[in-house]
Amino acid sequence: MRARKPCAPEFYSGDCPRQIRSFLEGFTAPADPPQAVAGVVPHAGWVYSGAVAAKVFGSIQRKQSPATFVIFGAVHRGIPGNAVYARGAWATPLGDVEIDAELAQAILERTAGLLADVPEAHNGEHAIEVQLPFLKFLFPKAKFVPVSVLPDPEAKRLGTVVGEYLKESGYPAVVIGSTDLTHYGDAYGFVPAGHGPPAERWVHDNDARILRLAREMRAAEIPGEARARQNACGAGALAATVAAATAMGASRGHLLEYKTSHDAAPEEPFRMAVGYAGMLF
Repeated sequence: MRARKPCAPEFYSGDCPRQIRSFLEGFTAPADPPQAVAGVVPHAGWVYSGAVAAKVFGSIQRKQSPATFVIFGAVHRGIPGNAVYARGAWATPLGDVEIDAELAQAILERTAGLLADVPEAHNGEHAIEVQLPFLKFLFPKAKFVPVSVLPDPEAKRLGTVVGEYLKESGYPAVVIGSTDLTHYGDAYGFVPAGHGPPAERWVHDNDARILRLAREMRAAEIPGEARARQNACGAGALAATVAAATAMGASRGHLLEYKTSHDAAPEEPFRMAVGYAGMLF
C-alpha cells in the first residue's frame, strides 16, 4: 500500500528538523505531570502554532518513549461518522510514518458503532498530518493511529473506550488531540466583540473557557461549549482526548502554552486571530 500523500505540506514547509530545534531551544519540560498519558496540540501552519505543538511533543519525549501515538483529529469536512485510517503509512518530508495496524484493529473491535475504518474520510484533512513531522523527528520509530472525531456527545464515549483499552492492556501509547481554538475576525464571519483591544481580550477569555473545561477534565461539556462559543474547531478531538486521559488515570490537564496567530503576525488595531494551546495530561 502506498503511503498517504500530504494534503497541506505548505503548513510545515522548509527544513522541519531545523524548525523543530528552534521551537525547542531553551525549552524545559514541566515537572507535572511526571509522565504524560495525553496531550493537546494545535494544527495551524507552523509559523503560527508550531512552537506550541513542539513543546507538547518535546515534553513527552523528555518523559517517556511511546511506541505509538493515537491522534484524534479535528474534522473540517463533512463526514458521516468517526473514522480511523487503520493500515498503511502517511508520508512526511522526513520519511513515512507507519500506522499501528494492530492497535487500530484493537480499537475498532472495542468501538463498534462509534468508529469505522474509512481512510477516505481523512482526504483533505490536515489536523493530524501537521503533527507527523514532529513524530518522525522526535520519535523516529514510533507508529500512530489517526482518528477523525466529530464534535458530538459520542466523542467522550469514544475517548473513554480508547483510554480504557490502553490502560487495561498496558499498550505503550500516548493520546494526542488536535484542535485550534477561537477563529475570530471578518474572514471567519465571527466578530462578536468588534475590533481593537476589547476584541483581543474577548478572544483570550473565550479560549480560556474551553481550556478550563479541558484542565478540569470535563469532557462531556466540551462539544456543547464549542457549539455555543465557537472556541474549538476540533471539539470532538479535544473531548475524546480529555476522556481518554481520564480513563488512563489523569486527574487534571496542564496548560503548557497559549498563543494566538495575532502574536505571530500582529496588526493594529486587532481585527482577527486564531487561538492555539498546548496541554499535557
